[in-house]
Amino acid sequence: MPGGTREGAGRKATPIDLNELEKLCMMGCNEGEIAAWFKVSVRTIQTRRKQPKFAEAMRRGLAKSCINVRRLQFRLLEAGNATMAVWLGKNLLGQRDNMQITGAHGGPIQTENKPDFSLLNEDELRALRAMLAKINREVAK
Repeated sequence: MPGGTREGAGRKATPIDLNELEKLCMMGCNEGEIAAWFKVSVRTIQTRRKQPKFAEAMRRGLAKSCINVRRLQFRLLEAGNATMAVWLGKNLLGQRDNMQITGAHGGPIQTENKPDFSLLNEDELRALRAMLAKINREVAK
C-alpha cells in the first residue's frame, strides 16, 4: 500500500507473508510480537489488518490456535484429568458449583455474637454509650 497521491509516491510497502502471519497468530502472538517478527511497526500491522486477506489470515490463525487448545484440553479430559473435566463442564456446558449452607431443618444458621465489655475501662464505656446514643438519635430521625 504505497503512500502519496502521485503514481509511485511514498515508501514501498514491506512484504508480509500471509502464511507466516497465520502461523504466528496460530501461536497466539499479539500485534507487537507480529510487528517485531516482520520488522515493522505495530501501526503497520493495525493498518494492514484493514485489508481483507490480511485480516482473514489473522482470523484463521486465531481460530486454529483455539482449536489446538481445545484439542489438548480434551486429551487431558480423556486421560482422566478431573480438574479439566470440571473446567470444561463449567465453560462449555454452563455447569456451576452451588453451595448452600443451612441451619437446623433447612432454616438460617443461628449465630451469637456477644461482645465482652468487661475489658473496657470507665472512659471507654462512656465513649461507647455516647456513640450509641448518637446512633439511636440518627435512626430515630
